[in-house]
Amino acid sequence: MSTDDQSAAEMKRKFKEALDKKNAQHRGGEAHLDGDSAVHGTHGAVTKREFRRKSG
Repeated sequence: MSTDDQSAAEMKRKFKEALDKKNAQHRGGEAHLDGDSAVHGTHGAVTKREFRRKSG
């Protein structure tokens, strides 16, 4: 194995370890499935929109 092959294999191993570490941290959190959303309904326009043809 040449030094280029060894350095490429070493870099690949380091990237895999970093990715595994990142994924392990990501999966450790809570799902928040029981949380309630802050949005409960629509706000703003209460009336139905009316479209008119332009007269000019």
